Amino acid sequence: VQLQAFGGGLVQAGGSLRLSCAASGFNLEWHSIGWFRQAPGKEREGVSCMRFKDGALYDTDSNKGRFTMSRNEAKNTVYLQMNDLTPEDTAVYYCAADQRNTAWSWFCRNPKDYVMNFWGKGTQVTVSS
Repeated sequence: VQLQAFGGGLVQAGGSLRLSCAASGFNLEWHSIGWFRQAPGKEREGVSCMRFKDGALYDTDSNKGRFTMSRNEAKNTVYLQMNDLTPEDTAVYYCAADQRNTAWSWFCRNPKDYVMNFWGKGTQVTVSS
């Protein structure tokens, strides 16, 4: 069971990045899956969470409508398209999954109390001013 996030990098303010998260060893169909981020000195926060089966989405205020989470069922992969990036978006971005697909939005609404079971290694996103 593995989640692999990639696509991070260094970008200037106003730029865009697309993160990908591929799952291997299990099928995401009956899982919740989400993107989270943690900036230096800050707590981890939810960015966007999804019920993979039907693509239902919960976006948090942290992305302010600039980020779009999507999925490719055939590839067992999710994406996070990030536009209009600012230095405040600098963080390590993680994807995570959990078999509790009925709680899919709560993992982002309350990431302290609802913690996903499977976590991938993060990918660094750095936005320069």
